[in-house]
This record gives sequence, C-alpha cells and structure tokens, in this order.
Amino acid sequence: MSILVQATKFVQTVPKSVLAILVTISIVGFFAVGFDQGHIFSLIYGESSFTEQFLHELTHDMRHAAGFPCH
Repeated sequence: MSILVQATKFVQTVPKSVLAILVTISIVGFFAVGFDQGHIFSLIYGESSFTEQFLHELTHDMRHAAGFPCH
C-alpha cells in the first residue's frame, strides 16, 4: 500500500505597477512631511504659510514618529 502526498506552494507577488505607484506616493509623502516648511501651501495662502507653517502643524506628531526632527 502506498500513499501519495502532493504539496502545492502558492506564491503571491505584488504587481510591479502597484509597487511603482506605492513607491511614488511614499516619496511624495516623505517630501511633504520631511521637507516642507510652508512651500506647498504658499501657493494658496501666500506669505502667511511660512510663518504659520500649516503643513508642519498638521503633521507635527507624524514627523516625530517618522524620526524627522522639527524643533
């Protein structure tokens, strides 16, 4: 009497297009959180965005959690 055992391995991969989109979104997000000190919102709010630092205040805790020093 013989017993036949068959093992099947399923490998799921992330499509390269989805990976490229996620990397692009991450790069833009890190730019906005890590680099911007009012430059993006200055297009809308003008000079007040440099003194108020809207984006900085909006993402303050996230900056610290990601390791960006801001003070």
